[in-house]
Amino acid sequence: MKVCVLGAAGGIGQPLSLLLKLQLPAGSELSLYDVAPFTPGVAVDLSHIPTDVSVSGFVGDDVEAAMQDADIVVIPAGVPRKPGMTRDDLFNVNAGIIKKLIAAGANACPDACFAIVTNPVNSTVPIAAETLKAAGVYNKRKLFGVTTLDVIRSNTFVAEIAGKGTSEVNVSVIGGHSGVTILPLLSSVAGVELSQSDIEVLTPRIQEAGTEVVEAKAGAGSATLSMAQAAARFTLSLVAAMNGDTVTECCYVQVGDDSSSFHAQPVVLGRQGVDSIPQLPPLSEYEQKLLDEMRSVLEGNISKGIEFANGE
Repeated sequence: MKVCVLGAAGGIGQPLSLLLKLQLPAGSELSLYDVAPFTPGVAVDLSHIPTDVSVSGFVGDDVEAAMQDADIVVIPAGVPRKPGMTRDDLFNVNAGIIKKLIAAGANACPDACFAIVTNPVNSTVPIAAETLKAAGVYNKRKLFGVTTLDVIRSNTFVAEIAGKGTSEVNVSVIGGHSGVTILPLLSSVAGVELSQSDIEVLTPRIQEAGTEVVEAKAGAGSATLSMAQAAARFTLSLVAAMNGDTVTECCYVQVGDDSSSFHAQPVVLGRQGVDSIPQLPPLSEYEQKLLDEMRSVLEGNISKGIEFANGE
């Protein structure tokens, strides 16, 4: 399995690459790319860790060389969020980065699975879809927005309030990956009974957990370590699925027939990416209300990405 990380020298990219070096199956290849000139040094550093995963580093104009024949491309490249910024504030810079990187991937590894970490995910994934479509290589089963961070935060917060071990909790999170578009389904967590008041406290905390980190770091960064772990978990689930296991993860994918129908929800992964998308569990009245209220925001985020990709 060849896994390529684009943005590998950054605050998410370095810990993500470390986790993949430690956990990818023996015989895998880890290819690292970034614009930072020290990226090959990151690769050398990781290569000294004794696991049977080979590591190579690329920089500058070598992005296609880094991605050549990759099975999975994980993209955390981009600028981080700073205090006072929303994910949409990141759009102008990160949108262009994603469009450029995905266009290179369309040439170098058109059959790869692309996992987008770069915010705002609600918009960058549609940009990737339109870019791949323009190149004639779009496969909706192989494009993902990584929303796993919302899941691991939900699991952590619910375990704390319910007095459970984190391994005993699995929260499904649907919608999108910013603010009100993040909807944890707290009414249907197996083995956990939460009061409505608990749900109404936890839901906005999960939605704004990224801001909690940005403010706590006092301008020194955003969620990098937890995001790296979330991206590693999703990537390793995708690797396992492509190797024949059946794995379910929440992620942001095209759920309808056109590339304006992106939605985060539990997805069954398989050898070709998305294997199937199960029906959602029944939503509570509170959850249905939040889902209805988010639709216009999510649709606006998706349209923004499509318009950017198509130069409108």
